[in-house]
Amino acid sequence: MTSADTHSQPSRAPLPVRKPAPESTGPPPDRAARRPPLDPERMLEALREVADQVDQVAGLLVATHDGLVLADDTEAVEADSVAAMSAAAIGLAAQFTAQARIGESRSALFEGSSGYVCVFPVEGSLLLVVFGQPDITMGLFTLAAKQALTLLRNRLPAPGGSHRTPPPPE
Repeated sequence: MTSADTHSQPSRAPLPVRKPAPESTGPPPDRAARRPPLDPERMLEALREVADQVDQVAGLLVATHDGLVLADDTEAVEADSVAAMSAAAIGLAAQFTAQARIGESRSALFEGSSGYVCVFPVEGSLLLVVFGQPDITMGLFTLAAKQALTLLRNRLPAPGGSHRTPPPPE
């Protein structure tokens, strides 16, 4: 078959046409729009309170799913780069767990030669990045990181705008 033959053959079916989206009555749904805006100063205060309550945590950072820093309580960490990488890491973790058929991703954990870092989806469009101290074991770090996540979730405003009641002291 020559190129001339290809052009002279009749078309089998018309190409599909993109249909316009139906008109909506309001703005598109946005997970972040359901909750009051988070104040970076209050978020930093919450991070510091969490860090004071959890042993073996070297730093905490809250980022958006877009990779932007909302608040960070870290030292010697380039917060903007970490926030961008945390968004990529949690996206990759979701794809990886889906392909491995092990359920919904709950975190992305990385082990370095001198510590650990874990990224958690908090709720809505927030991510929590937890850094472990250099001499912590993986088991202790996992416990500390999950404790930090729980404490931070308890300090966030509820979707209706009211604050959650922290659990009673143990």
